[in-house]
Amino acid sequence: MLSYRIGILGGGQLGLMLLQAAVDWNLDIHVLDPDAEAPCKQIAPHFRQGSLQDFDTVYDFGKDLDVITIEIEKVNVDALEKLEKEGKKIYPQPSVIRKIQDKRIQKQFYLDNNLPTSDFILTENREEVSNHISFLPAFHKLGKDGYDGRGVQRIASAEDIPKAFDQPGLLEKAVDFDKELAVLVARNSAGETATFPTVEMVFHPELNLVEYLFAPAEINAQVNAKAQEIAVKTAEAFQIVGLLAVELFLTKDGEVLINEVAPRPHNSGHHTIRANATSQYEQHWRAILGLPLGSTQAYGPSAMVNLLGEDGFQGPAVYEGMEKLLAQEQVFPFLYWKKQTKPFRKMGHITIMDNSLSALKEKVEFVKNNIRVISTESKH
Repeated sequence: MLSYRIGILGGGQLGLMLLQAAVDWNLDIHVLDPDAEAPCKQIAPHFRQGSLQDFDTVYDFGKDLDVITIEIEKVNVDALEKLEKEGKKIYPQPSVIRKIQDKRIQKQFYLDNNLPTSDFILTENREEVSNHISFLPAFHKLGKDGYDGRGVQRIASAEDIPKAFDQPGLLEKAVDFDKELAVLVARNSAGETATFPTVEMVFHPELNLVEYLFAPAEINAQVNAKAQEIAVKTAEAFQIVGLLAVELFLTKDGEVLINEVAPRPHNSGHHTIRANATSQYEQHWRAILGLPLGSTQAYGPSAMVNLLGEDGFQGPAVYEGMEKLLAQEQVFPFLYWKKQTKPFRKMGHITIMDNSLSALKEKVEFVKNNIRVISTESKH
């Protein structure tokens, strides 16, 4: 369909689903990932093993490509900036990735652009956190390298100060929220935007990552409009080309605040592969290739359950309960080509569809209780 040579930095599950969408359009995809057995290795037309953070590796990978995108923010931005100066199309733009890589800069960006977010204090080390006891309870977040719940510590009182990071970070006021929401917004190079329906996320109580979600969120029209508006304003403030996932808090007094953003396909949009007219992955390709954005219309209510490695098991992955799952109507498993499981590793997801939220909730419980990722070997 298109003659571009396209690169993806990162070959994990998000890259895998980007590849699956690219197959329909005969896109010439090249993937770089540090893991020789990354999920994308199985189906990528061109796969290269190498560091995403090494300048020379990223530059050499991109110098013969036309368009480069990412499935993870932890990449060498200096190399991408050089490639951009040499005429390569880098989406999301290196300037956007640089801002989002550091939660301190990201948070200040919201403040500077009048985007609603919780109160915060920038900190350089643990000692500085101890100077703000009156600000607690709060969450201490690493400026860089935190993801999937890593790099976040709840600091409820002075007794928790030893948990704080002794590195540059930010102390974020704990928000008394009613729900955690997310809106995926796509923006192409012409400035056209399109949002997916607002979703409601339920986080794992210990792991600080999404356990499951419902789409659309159970919120009133006014809150939904506010969430959608904030997502679009955020994408326009960044001037991003591509997808932006905007994670939000709905406070108990009805305010909508930005938590964090991700400049790429996101866990909060996995369900769109089956549940929406255009998936988030196809939409990302449309946005970065300068094509018209697709319809985000939902076919009906849906849910997504993350499939995590079972605690107590580490080794070759075994998916227990697939037969029960596949016997259910409108229950769709997506597995991530990860040969090895370990406790709480993201191994796949299950998309669920039905006509009502109550029926969806029943199916979510069924899925949670009937499928496990285990191993023939126990965790040592």
